[in-house]
Amino acid sequence: MPLFKTIHFSTDTQILVWKITESFEELHNQVQLNDKNAIRLQGMKSQLHQRAFLSVRKLFQELGYSDFDLYYDELGKPHLQDGKHISITHSHEFSAIIVSSKTVGIDIELQRDKIIRIADKFCDSEFQFLDPQSDEYIRKVTVIWGAKEAIFKIRNEKGISFKEHIKVQSFDLENKKVNTELHFNSYVKDFDIYFEEIEDFTLVYAFEK
Repeated sequence: MPLFKTIHFSTDTQILVWKITESFEELHNQVQLNDKNAIRLQGMKSQLHQRAFLSVRKLFQELGYSDFDLYYDELGKPHLQDGKHISITHSHEFSAIIVSSKTVGIDIELQRDKIIRIADKFCDSEFQFLDPQSDEYIRKVTVIWGAKEAIFKIRNEKGISFKEHIKVQSFDLENKKVNTELHFNSYVKDFDIYFEEIEDFTLVYAFEK
């Protein structure tokens, strides 16, 4: 299908979401890849992953970019040739990008019961405001995971622990915003986190303060 959603966050920040309903062949015929990413695509064993990879390139096109405008640094973080910041995410049938003049990170996650079993691997201080008996528990924990993932994409440093170094403050789902802190070695930084729910997914994006 075409572009699922565009969020005009500000004059210099846009978030685009794609719902992946096309076949691999349809997407592959509609995008051009640079040589490095063409090889990378061939090495992907999952066709769902391949389709997600290609759908992200469709999102580039929506903003006037192509795969040739993108490069990755030595840590695997994506960058645009024109100097704007970009972050990329996909989960199951959704993919999304955020492009901004500011430093940004993005994540999209399917809300599912599995996250209950692994919450203690990435939550710590957050358990002080989480209620496992609440109907909102899975949704809130998914926001927390997405927030930490988005921040990690911004910093992209080896050794950062979601549980120990990234702290999400108490929040209400209705506000669609939460403050988060990263304490890593001598680095201390606050982040503004925004989120919204799309079907059974949670979209989260982060900005450095």
